[in-house]
Amino acid sequence: MPEPGGAELRLCLVAGEHSGDALGARLMSAISAAWPARVRYSGVGGPLMEAQGLVSEFPLADVSVMGPVAILARLPRLIRRVHQAVDAVVAANPDAVVIIDAPEFTHPIAKRVRRQRPGVPIIDYVSPSVWAWRPGRARRMTGYVDHVMALLPFEPEVHLRLGGPPCTYVGHPLIERLADWQAIDPEPLAQRLGLSLTKPVLVVLPGSRRSEIERLMQPFGATIERLMAMGRQPEVIIPAVPYMRALIDEQIRRWSLRPHIVETEGDKIAAFKLATVALAASGTVTLELALAGAPMVVAYQVDRLSAQLQFLIKTPHFALANLVLDERAFPEFIQVDCTPEKLSNSLIQVMEDDETRKRQFAALARIADLMRLECGTPSEAAARIVIGHATAARNRSQGKEKPAA
Repeated sequence: MPEPGGAELRLCLVAGEHSGDALGARLMSAISAAWPARVRYSGVGGPLMEAQGLVSEFPLADVSVMGPVAILARLPRLIRRVHQAVDAVVAANPDAVVIIDAPEFTHPIAKRVRRQRPGVPIIDYVSPSVWAWRPGRARRMTGYVDHVMALLPFEPEVHLRLGGPPCTYVGHPLIERLADWQAIDPEPLAQRLGLSLTKPVLVVLPGSRRSEIERLMQPFGATIERLMAMGRQPEVIIPAVPYMRALIDEQIRRWSLRPHIVETEGDKIAAFKLATVALAASGTVTLELALAGAPMVVAYQVDRLSAQLQFLIKTPHFALANLVLDERAFPEFIQVDCTPEKLSNSLIQVMEDDETRKRQFAALARIADLMRLECGTPSEAAARIVIGHATAARNRSQGKEKPAA
């Protein structure tokens, strides 16, 4: 850690969605703990970052959109907010800028800030998916990003291979919750829900976004119907984010089986520990399941425009758990393959075939090893990089623009 002295640190952080708000808030907490003087935060964020002292230029909800269709629909407002954010960052003249995920929003800001304030270091927290599509972005990022802080352990090698900016694996934020997860006893949840000890437990995870739930609840429900028609009677648990509970309740009215719905973080992890198998939408939840030790089958469906762009995808896997392993340890079913027949057959194999289960449990253990940090938390590792760049830039400025050789 560089010697900070007693001077105030000025940082601009720019998030573009609610997951970035949570990530940014933890980073801010770690920076404030590591820096002995005041840290002045500005930029764009949500309530969690604001609680850590950020003064946000506008509400995060103005720019928190996902997918090509949603972005096109709100493009004029997004463009206005990009320019507003750039003006705010330039006016603040910070010691460093941290852009957090949401590259459709944060990268245009970074490019414009670099042109107007070329001496200010820009750190990208969460690498764009250059390993999946548009790999040329990695090399282009060197023009406006000084360092990438990666959440996935394979990403530094990808940026090195593609000619991207320096990249460091700082650890996934899920790691910071592992100690709490390990302390969770699943038995109270099993008793509260009245689960039968003779039935398999199927945890169903249709996603956390409205579009995901609307696309996946029907095939997931039909999959459960087919399991029942084939003589299986699973106990079904759906962990629901509270703001999507009403939508999930509406969707399951069409099901003949009534699943158990849980909403808290503790109940979700307890459900993962109880799971014989999970049927999960592709996303971060596959890493959550892996770190909790739950076997899984992964499925996904996207909108028509995104589906037409699939030919651009350059990765053999789409589930993060499989990407970390660099192998398809967990079955994946996307678009036309996301059918009740294929999903139910795969679930039965994972539930009942001993060799399949043995392979999945071995893969789950490897994921935990691959994602582990040597010391500290991901937020602390990220804070060290941000403070290092900020103090180095300040030293160069005080040295009359005589950068280190």
